[in-house]
Amino acid sequence: MADLGRIDGRTKLIGLLATPIGHSLSPAMQNMSLRERGLNYSYMAFEVGNEQLADVVTGMRALGVRGFNVSMPNKTKILPLLDELSPAAQFTGAVNTVVNENGKLIGHITDGTGYMRALKEAGVDVVGKKMTLMGAGGAATAIAIQAALDGVTEISIFNREDDFYHRALKNAQIINEEIEGIRCKATVYNLDDADRLKEEISTSDILTNATGVGMKPLEGESVVPDASWLRPELIVSDVVYIPRKTRLLELAEEAGCAKAINGLGMMLWQGAAAFKLWTGEDMPVEYVKEEMF
Repeated sequence: MADLGRIDGRTKLIGLLATPIGHSLSPAMQNMSLRERGLNYSYMAFEVGNEQLADVVTGMRALGVRGFNVSMPNKTKILPLLDELSPAAQFTGAVNTVVNENGKLIGHITDGTGYMRALKEAGVDVVGKKMTLMGAGGAATAIAIQAALDGVTEISIFNREDDFYHRALKNAQIINEEIEGIRCKATVYNLDDADRLKEEISTSDILTNATGVGMKPLEGESVVPDASWLRPELIVSDVVYIPRKTRLLELAEEAGCAKAINGLGMMLWQGAAAFKLWTGEDMPVEYVKEEMF
């Protein structure tokens, strides 16, 4: 077993490329898991945006790092910099985990499975349910596709008409036309259409915020303006985990929603899938829960 008190000449590097990055719990979670498993790896966070991404990925490849996570705003921008994509990453057009296999960089996406596992752990059965999903970035895309695969029957996707709006339209096309064997209808709306958003939420079983609203620099803000938009039987979830209780989740509590779920579970389970890809071993999930949650 490696000497877990120090880094030596055989230590393998894993990283995280994102901005902002100071809030991330991934370094603590991954390093804790590596120590618990007795693995000689070190997980480091690097402040990287779109402008630096190509140079950093080139450097990661040259240094022979074992792999790295990718978070906002790099999940879609990294695609042309990789050698190969997993089937799930090809479907979603986004990557959050990269594995270096002898110089070949392979992109994976674990956000969707991580989010759906978090709902399951919270006692939510998604089969036959309607979801309103706010966002169309990398995480939102993975959630939309995986929700359709897991049995959600209707998804209303909301995004502003910005650079990601075309991704929202593509996600709906994939769900409606390209995935065989599912019974899910996806429709795209402009997030600036408050009346439509309120109406879709009123007929949904699950409301999911997969935008950055609620985390820095938008901490304290919510796309949903007040608790009157929500109702007790609605399941409200947020991919944001810092703060642990976003403004959206505060509104859910005010409305008496039975379940208000933050992004910690998604962060845990997507991280566990990445851990397995890098090391070949299972993350000690229960240990992480006890120590961090």
